[in-house]
Amino acid sequence: MDKRVAGAEDAITRIHDGATIMIGGFGLCGIPENLIDALRRKGTTRLTVISNNAGVDDFGIGLLLEANQITKMICSYVGENKLFERLALRKAIEVELNPQGTLAERIRAGGAGIRAFFTPTGYGTVAAEGKETREFDGRPYILVPWLRAEFALVKAWRGDRWGNLIYRKAAGNFNAMMATAADYVIAEVEEIVELGTLEPNGVHTPGIFVNAIFQGHDYAKRIERRTVRRR
Repeated sequence: MDKRVAGAEDAITRIHDGATIMIGGFGLCGIPENLIDALRRKGTTRLTVISNNAGVDDFGIGLLLEANQITKMICSYVGENKLFERLALRKAIEVELNPQGTLAERIRAGGAGIRAFFTPTGYGTVAAEGKETREFDGRPYILVPWLRAEFALVKAWRGDRWGNLIYRKAAGNFNAMMATAADYVIAEVEEIVELGTLEPNGVHTPGIFVNAIFQGHDYAKRIERRTVRRR
């Protein structure tokens, strides 16, 4: 079974206006750069995007925001994108903010088939508004639903034609769990290797979760915020 496609443009042909998409990565680390660029070129609109971050003004998901392709963001940390801030303040985009751990668990639950779960995080804040509450062992909890999407765009370090994936260090954040929580999963990888090259015990995402895979190119791998000591 060969799940390879020619490139990002071929990989996203199924993505339609109004689609719900998970986009992996942590900040600008481990994001599917080629797939985001292809989506921008295609001009797909009215997207609901589920991602930990909203990119920066001129890179990553920020490119889709700049092109007015996103209608709703379900996310956690958005502090590095001034365009996103302006859009949110003038209510030009719908925003659903989540505590980071809650966002991760909602996605994991979506992949595990757990329709909802109770968490103490957010109780007594705006995060709890409109949610069912319950007390366990004297502590209040709120009920939050899973997250699933029609599509997941993930970035891996290495993969094979069956779709088995290995992520490298922090670049695996959110990618692995998103690969389990979408109906159609597209993986871009830095290198496609021959079958049998990947150590089975080292595979992070088994190919059964992946529908399409291609080898990306021209990765910028930018740093979201560079912090150095004064000399």
